[in-house]
Amino acid sequence: MKKILKYLGLPLLVAGLLSSCSDLDVPIETQLTPDVFPQNETQYIQTAGPVYVAFRGDFSFSWWWSQSLTTDEAIMPARGGNWFDNRNYIAMHYHDWNADNGIIGSLWDWSSKVIGTSNQAISILNQAMPEGASKSTMIAELKTMRAISYFMLMDNFGGVPLDTVYGDFTARPKSDRKVVFEFIEKELKKALPNLNPASGVTTYGRPNQQTANALLAKLYLNAQVYTGTSRYNECIAVCDEVIKSGLYTIEPRASYLQMFYPNNGPQMKEFIFAVPYDPSAVTVGYNGQMYHARYDVPRSERAKFGLPFTPSAPRSTIPEFYANFNDPNDIRNKQWLTGLQFMNDGVTPVRVTTTKKGYDQFYTGADGSASYTYQVDLTPDIVLRQSVTLFDLGNDEIAWNMGYRNIKFYPDATSTSRNQNNDVPFLRYSDILLMKAEAILRGGNETLGHTAVSLVNMVRSNRTTSAAWTSVTLEDLYKERSREFAQEAWHRNDMIRFGKYEGSWGFKTNADTYRRIFPIPTNARVLNPALTQNDGYTN
Repeated sequence: MKKILKYLGLPLLVAGLLSSCSDLDVPIETQLTPDVFPQNETQYIQTAGPVYVAFRGDFSFSWWWSQSLTTDEAIMPARGGNWFDNRNYIAMHYHDWNADNGIIGSLWDWSSKVIGTSNQAISILNQAMPEGASKSTMIAELKTMRAISYFMLMDNFGGVPLDTVYGDFTARPKSDRKVVFEFIEKELKKALPNLNPASGVTTYGRPNQQTANALLAKLYLNAQVYTGTSRYNECIAVCDEVIKSGLYTIEPRASYLQMFYPNNGPQMKEFIFAVPYDPSAVTVGYNGQMYHARYDVPRSERAKFGLPFTPSAPRSTIPEFYANFNDPNDIRNKQWLTGLQFMNDGVTPVRVTTTKKGYDQFYTGADGSASYTYQVDLTPDIVLRQSVTLFDLGNDEIAWNMGYRNIKFYPDATSTSRNQNNDVPFLRYSDILLMKAEAILRGGNETLGHTAVSLVNMVRSNRTTSAAWTSVTLEDLYKERSREFAQEAWHRNDMIRFGKYEGSWGFKTNADTYRRIFPIPTNARVLNPALTQNDGYTN
């Protein structure tokens, strides 16, 4: 099913030509303008393609970093100076980032690029396509993609400029967060009846009607955070639309892990909207890659997973987050690498031969250069052995084995590069059930015969063989969401909504509430002088 990605990625060259057709030396009959391109169904699809390519661009980088490293879910300390990277990752953990942080700047640039690319494609197709159902659907899909990107910007930066006109470079000030919320809501509701009602191969990688409903559910569930007014019954209503569609089911316990394997795709019945990845797809001008194994697999386990490269393995979790995985009967435990490591037969130890000094850089014996072989043992604690200031664990085997590692997006041995085939879900059916349960717990009405606990048990019955719950609290639900959506870039959103983002974990103690949103990046304010900085930030 990776052909879907290649099909959507075809128009990169075309997009470049469309945006640069002002060369007066080119004969007018060869210029690519809406008058001559696009002119048929294939070309219409090619015109829409760059939006999806742009969205994939930094989805697994700045989006993931900003949503996970700012929480207790993931930590990325330096190891012997490796991955210090101008303190970008450290700032995410300590909550002391500023407007010059590279991750935050990339997050803004990426989301803005998707919006700009959407505006371009919508403008061209509005001019070129004949009126009819096909045009209505394609425009609705592109407006939904734009709405998703505005949701990401609003969720991360609060008030942002609203721009829906291609070619208008007027400097725009920020619209109030509530205004942006209302814009997203209106766009999704307007798009919904024109979106494709089907799911599966025909719509995979593009938004369908239930994508819009699922994003509306996210919008309404977080409305108290975004606007100061709760919208829990509206959240329940759109969750019910997804449920009543009958298009999706919970993946059973036996195949839960396979949902995230390199061969996943439209056959996954929980995927409402997913981002397709394909290592063979060339995305000039975009990142468009997914490197989870590079960051998460210990370098000592290259052979175990059959990887064509040696992973860097700088990323891990911390004990506070891993404590949520406390049910021995839960299949979700198996997404983690912990403790003593064995090859895939479960018997052969993963061993590393180094020196005594290579194993422990602080070893003081005279035989530091002597050979030393040990079985890899991943330990839970993160200890800044080399430098607290530089957030550095050291550059020895002890340091590189600190922290439990997540391999939910299972390492791809079929790829010839660091890039993986695993598609990454953005919206899943289990999230619909847990969002509805949360909305009920927060005061919404029960519908369709569902209670909060029955909804949670629908998910849990497909994840653990432990007994069903007889009751559920918001705290229980928070922990369940932590288990279910680990590494899927929703944890920051959850922590803010549950009032946990100002807590202490790992080495982080900063409780500044203004950090629930990021600063407007310096480069964005240079390009748009009408932007003002978010409250709390000094530059």
